[in-house]
Amino acid sequence: MPHRFLHRLALAALALAVAACASTTIRSAWYDSSYTGGAFRRIVVVGSHADIAVRRSFEDAFVQRLQADGVEGIPGYRVLPSDAAPGDPVWNAAVEASGADGLLAVRLLRVDTRTQVMTTMMPAPMMGGPYGYGYGYGMGWGPAMVAVPEVTQYDVASVETNLWDARTKRVVWAATTDTVNPTSVQQEAPGFADLIIGQLTARGLLARGK
Repeated sequence: MPHRFLHRLALAALALAVAACASTTIRSAWYDSSYTGGAFRRIVVVGSHADIAVRRSFEDAFVQRLQADGVEGIPGYRVLPSDAAPGDPVWNAAVEASGADGLLAVRLLRVDTRTQVMTTMMPAPMMGGPYGYGYGYGMGWGPAMVAVPEVTQYDVASVETNLWDARTKRVVWAATTDTVNPTSVQQEAPGFADLIIGQLTARGLLARGK
C-alpha cells in the first residue's frame, strides 16, 4: 500500500509540474535597430486562422488587452476585406484607410507533441522472507529503492508574431513564442497578448495612453 501511494504521489507531482508550464514564453525575438519611427498609436491586429470565429475571437481579445494598456487597437476583421490577400493593393489600401500606423500579424506555425520522461525512486515492493512479509532491505542501510520511469506527453504550440510599420510596410519587431498545453483561443489569448504587449512596451514601440 505505501508503495502504491508513493507511486500515485509521483504521478500527481509530475502532472502538476507539466501543468505549471502551461504558459506562453518567448523563444526568439528580433528588433530593427534602425527603426526611428517612434511608438505606434493605432494598431490593426490580424490573426491568421482558417476558422473565422476563432480569428475574430483572438483579434477581439488582443485588442481588449491593448486598449486596457492605453493603446488604440483595431480588430483586423473590422477593416480588412476577407477576400484580399495580405500585402496586395486592396489589402494595403484598407490598412491605410483604417488610419493605423502599425499592423500586428499573428499566425500559428505548428503544434508539436513532446514527451517528457521522469525517473522516480520508490521503495522496493514487499517480498516474503523467513520472518513473514516486509519491505526489501539492501546492504543493511534501509529499504531497497527501485527506479520507476514515468512518461508524459504534452503539446507545444509555436506562434509567429510580426509588427509592421504601416507607413513603410516594413517589419520592425518579430518574435516566435511557445505555448505549452494550449487549451483554447479564449483562454490563451489574454496571456499571450500580455506577453507580446510587454515586449513591445519594453522596446518603446507602444504609445501607451498618449
